Amino acid sequence: MLELGLKTLIAYLLGSLMGALLIGAARGVDIRESGSGNAGGTNALRTQGFWFAAAVVVIDIGKGVVAAGWLPEFSIPGIARDSGIDRDWLAMSCAAAVVAGHIWPLYHEFRGGKGGATFIGTLLVLAPAVVPVAIAGWFLIVLLTGFVGLATMIAAATVPMALWFFGRQSPPLFAFAVAMAVFIVWAHRSNIGRMKCGIEPHLTGLWLLRPRTGK
Repeated sequence: MLELGLKTLIAYLLGSLMGALLIGAARGVDIRESGSGNAGGTNALRTQGFWFAAAVVVIDIGKGVVAAGWLPEFSIPGIARDSGIDRDWLAMSCAAAVVAGHIWPLYHEFRGGKGGATFIGTLLVLAPAVVPVAIAGWFLIVLLTGFVGLATMIAAATVPMALWFFGRQSPPLFAFAVAMAVFIVWAHRSNIGRMKCGIEPHLTGLWLLRPRTGK
């Protein structure tokens, strides 16, 4: 259990390294004080531009890849490998912890992002076949509605369905996918509230069905 606890903690601490806040600190910017106040790629794109947002997404995806793909098999000095721990469940624990760290970062007053990019990073290791499905679903919803939050929630919800369709619903992976889908929807509760009130901003650059202005 010591290995499980330590690696889960390390994954959480890794998740707490926020791309938007690290890059923002180098530029003297805290994007939580701009736009929607969210420390994620979408708010970075709206408030800081494409290249800033691209770097944020690379970092946020990358830490998911590291936590799910490298950390479970990493040998911690002085800590023996626990043969009683199922390695799949260990990987899912690390993957869930890195997403939790992104949403509630220890180093940044527990004010982080919504977890979508980091979740995708974990899936690139754990279930790469479903990633194109999730990304396609995300783009489709953004094109139709312009709502990034809605697109992220629906993309997350497609993951367990895609796992079932592809026949890759091992108990640990399927449980992780369902839990993360629910978790990410919960993290977007403020977006849901803004959509209900009609004040949720649109990503107009990708919103295909946006209202056309007259001449």
